[in-house]
Amino acid sequence: MTRLGESVARASTLLSTDLSSDATVRELLQETGARRYLDLTDLPAKEQAELIAARTVEVLPGVEQLAERIEERRAAGKGLHIKLGIDPTATDVHLGHAVPLIVLSRFQRLGHDVTLIIGDFTAKIGDPSGRTAERPPLTDEDIAHNLATYREQVRPFFDFEKVSFRQNSEWLAPYTFPELLSLLAQVPASQLLQREDFRNRLAAGSGLTMTELLYPIAQGLDSVALECDVELGGSDQLLNLQMGRKLMELRGQRPQLVVTMPLIEGTDGTGAKMSKSKGNYVGLSAPADDVFGKIMSVPDRLMEPYLKAWTEWTDEEIALALGRVSDRSLHPMDLKKILAGEVVTALYGLDAAMAARAGFVAQFSKKSFSDVESLPVVEVAEHGAETVATVLSKVLEFTPSASAARRLAKQNALRLVVEGEDGQQTVVLAEADAIRPLGEVLAEKLADATGDAYLKAGRKLAHLQGR
Repeated sequence: MTRLGESVARASTLLSTDLSSDATVRELLQETGARRYLDLTDLPAKEQAELIAARTVEVLPGVEQLAERIEERRAAGKGLHIKLGIDPTATDVHLGHAVPLIVLSRFQRLGHDVTLIIGDFTAKIGDPSGRTAERPPLTDEDIAHNLATYREQVRPFFDFEKVSFRQNSEWLAPYTFPELLSLLAQVPASQLLQREDFRNRLAAGSGLTMTELLYPIAQGLDSVALECDVELGGSDQLLNLQMGRKLMELRGQRPQLVVTMPLIEGTDGTGAKMSKSKGNYVGLSAPADDVFGKIMSVPDRLMEPYLKAWTEWTDEEIALALGRVSDRSLHPMDLKKILAGEVVTALYGLDAAMAARAGFVAQFSKKSFSDVESLPVVEVAEHGAETVATVLSKVLEFTPSASAARRLAKQNALRLVVEGEDGQQTVVLAEADAIRPLGEVLAEKLADATGDAYLKAGRKLAHLQGR
């Protein structure tokens, strides 16, 4: 049995026991967390390819071809040469950014070589993938600053000491205009314009610059310069990655394989991609308690994609936890606590994860909301005319979207709670209530109720005063 197989066997035993127990959870997190450093070079080529493919959207031209290339390189006493391009466009890094680095870490532990291409040249163009408007270009100072913060924040998920760094200005800056014209003569314009994001912008009357149009060419030239075996990228990068294959063919090189990664949905459950602008992200530099609490607030349906994206669990273990291979499944709350523990363990260590778990339980397992310290307060006299969705945005920092609030209500997770002498009374708000004035909803739903009232949105809670 391989080292990974032995670890899976131990973890599967733990997953079949009581995971509300702190002792069992600590043992499980220790076992699965250790996999981030586990040597996987003993895996056969087919299992290596399948382990990578299990966390991707696509492997092109196919998983079999990936296994064949692994076997070929192994026969020559070498590993695959993998590359990932990074345009350091921002200083704030979140868990969505960590996903390709986690897969790259697997490649490292499987015995392959990784090159990170710092897009110091392409960052000055701005990757247009998925954009509805032109991305602002960056200066050299911006790039250097953003790269330093990026490396520091992603370091818990990836060993930067075992990679090669290259800047694509090395080969793109000296590229001459005649060389570019000669290359463009072999690339149909229709191939560049088939991108859905480009078509949508043109249909909407938005601008599209020539530099954006040529961005896939620039990225493809990175592949030509390094002649790598595999390139990773987000699923929104597929056409850019395929351009790398085409340009390598034009230069008589063996085309790279393409591995695309999923775009991670944000924590609010609206279906939008995780991003800082939408407030639906988990920052890698956030305190351990905040990371734990943020993950505990996400909809249950996100457990599977998040477990696949951020942990070293196998598909078999995830299926076991979700009850797909037995009659027993983990309680969603217990599973969410384990996922939160996995992420905090990676960022801050096992002790910090267990402390964050204990702190969460102490705060949210209280029978009375009045015992919870530092609750945000909603003054009904001040906010009564505003919709429930607006109050969620202003007071609980919920995503400022009425559709997001309605979606939460659809999950029966938007509630009014009254605590009186007879205990708690809960009123589940309907989807339509999310866009009604708060005062109107309170007058209708709590007309005869006495006691302290609270607005509960998922795991978030606010005290309603002056109703």
